[in-house]
Amino acid sequence: MDYFDYKNGKLFCEDVPVERIADEVGTPAYIYSAATLRHHYRRIAEAFSKLDTMVCFSVKSLSNVHILKLLAEEDSGFDIVSGGELHRVAQAGGDMAKVVYAGVGKTDTELRAAIAADIAYFNVESEAEFENLARLAAEAGKTVRVALRVNPDVDPKTHHYTTTGKKENKFGVDIERAERFFETYGHDANARLDAIHFHLGSPIYSPKPYVEAIGKTMRLIDRLRTRGFEINALDIGGGFAADYKTGDALPAVDYAAEIVPLLDGRKLQLILEPGRQISANSGILLTRVVYVKDGFDRKFIIADAAMTDLVRPAMYGAEHFVWPTNSNEVPKRSPDYAPDGTVLVDVVGGVCESADFLAKDRMLPEVSRGDLMAVFTTGAYGFAQSSQFNSRPRGPEVLVEGDKFRIIRRRETYDDLLGPEMDV
Repeated sequence: MDYFDYKNGKLFCEDVPVERIADEVGTPAYIYSAATLRHHYRRIAEAFSKLDTMVCFSVKSLSNVHILKLLAEEDSGFDIVSGGELHRVAQAGGDMAKVVYAGVGKTDTELRAAIAADIAYFNVESEAEFENLARLAAEAGKTVRVALRVNPDVDPKTHHYTTTGKKENKFGVDIERAERFFETYGHDANARLDAIHFHLGSPIYSPKPYVEAIGKTMRLIDRLRTRGFEINALDIGGGFAADYKTGDALPAVDYAAEIVPLLDGRKLQLILEPGRQISANSGILLTRVVYVKDGFDRKFIIADAAMTDLVRPAMYGAEHFVWPTNSNEVPKRSPDYAPDGTVLVDVVGGVCESADFLAKDRMLPEVSRGDLMAVFTTGAYGFAQSSQFNSRPRGPEVLVEGDKFRIIRRRETYDDLLGPEMDV
């Protein structure tokens, strides 16, 4: 569910026609719906409310500080993977006692900042990292809480670039090694090892991989408890899918229906790290047609947005629904949607790379230079992965609330491109 709808032949975000936003801020531009963000956060929180659950939004999916502030006001925690994300959460007024920090390569500078901030958990990925964290905590005269990231060797059947819970991944340690890890480090005075973390990958369209991983992890926790180790929390990561096609993903309540019974009464805090299920459908990338070019067996719609704005199609082969913002029919949001009157097209950008495309082999209505199009379900890993390749300034981000909208990140200028190079 989201709050992007066609009304009287025009696309609206909540109560604002996106054409009005384009007239004021230009294109390309990311547009987010506050109502959609709140809806999906609340749906996850409610689905898992039977357990002692801390929902930590994955900052890497959509890191704009105004979005983080909106979610902090909803009582969300945050999953971070860098010192920059820690700084963003702090600037957004996030509760540091609800921050969990993952990542295989945390630097000393980043660790010291997170130790000073008194975050909830460090998700530790290796013996070397644990030893370094314990050393830095001792230097600071503090005790930090640690969750050991384990790889339950479960295949979530997603893209190999976003599969993170297999035995051979760079993240975490395998379950067999985890017991030795606790024997070695489980009684450290400055790094309190009292939680288990796993993350299987994303997007995951079924609760079954979580059920399998929790089963393996709970057997580990039972063995550790039997040996006298205190385990207080289980972090099952994120990865819940979003609707890249209408009705494609399960709602949070369906994941909870199979996960909650496995943990009910087990005396564990549950930590979730959802990203795309909260943010993906909250955003669109608005772009304008620059040219229409006849090709050999199709047309090329050349847009002012490109892989620098949305790299997911080039990087992952991701398919986002694309449609004109003026449409006399309410389209079915699916890449294979092909009503009468459509023609075969590739939607591409102006970057000098053959990989620069937003959509391939699509059936779209005839469009002309100057027409607006929307690339849907781009709130997650859209702007967050954008770049300045080809010296292209990044576009603005806009937040809509009801019948009002505001710029939450201005469009970059050519001077912004050069700024860090001129200050030396």
